[in-house]
Amino acid sequence: MKVLMINGSPRKDSNTGIALAEMEKIFAEEGIEVVNMVIGNKDIRGCVACNRCSELGKCVFDDQVNEAAAIFEAADGLVIASPVYWGSANGTLISFLDRLFYSTPFDKTMKVGASVAVARRGGLTATYDELNKYFGITGMPIAPGQYWNGVHGAAPGEAKEDAEGLQQMRTLARNMAFLMKAIADRREKAGLPEREPGIYTNFVR
Repeated sequence: MKVLMINGSPRKDSNTGIALAEMEKIFAEEGIEVVNMVIGNKDIRGCVACNRCSELGKCVFDDQVNEAAAIFEAADGLVIASPVYWGSANGTLISFLDRLFYSTPFDKTMKVGASVAVARRGGLTATYDELNKYFGITGMPIAPGQYWNGVHGAAPGEAKEDAEGLQQMRTLARNMAFLMKAIADRREKAGLPEREPGIYTNFVR
C-alpha cells in the first residue's frame, strides 16, 4: 500500500515535517510505502479556470501538481499537512490542492484522506476543517485521530516537545492504515460502492 504525504511548509526541518515524520514511523511499521512531497517552498500558481484539464487530462501548468497527480492516482491514501498562516493553510498549498483535485480525472472514491495543521498557538481547527473539504467533495473517507489533528510549535524543532500532538499523529497514522487495509479488503471482495450519474443543478434561473 502507498500513501502520498504533502508538506505545505516552506521551511527546511519544519515542525510540519516533524509531525509527518511521526506518522511515517507508524506507516513503516504497517508496511505502507510513503512518498513525501514538500511543496510549500515551490512557486505554484493558482487555478485560472481555463478548464484545459478536461481536454488534456492534466493541468495545463506542468509543475509539481502533475508530478503529484500520478503518485496520488496510485496511492491508497493522501496526507495533507500545513502550517497555520492567519488562521488558514499556507496559500501555496491551497493553490496546489485546488489544481490537483480539479485537474485529475481519476476516481478518488475510497482513497483515505487525512489532514494535519501545525501552529504556534491558534488556528489549528480552522485549518483542519479547510483541508478536510478536499476529501469530502471527492468521496474520500477522512481518517480520524484522537482529537483534531494538530501539533504545536513555533521555533524550529519545537514540535518535538508537544507529546500530545505527536501522539495524535501516531494515532492518526494507525487509524489511517486500518481504514486503507479494510477498504482494500472490501474492494477485493465486493468492489467499490455503486455511483449514480452526477446531478448538477444551477441556482441561477
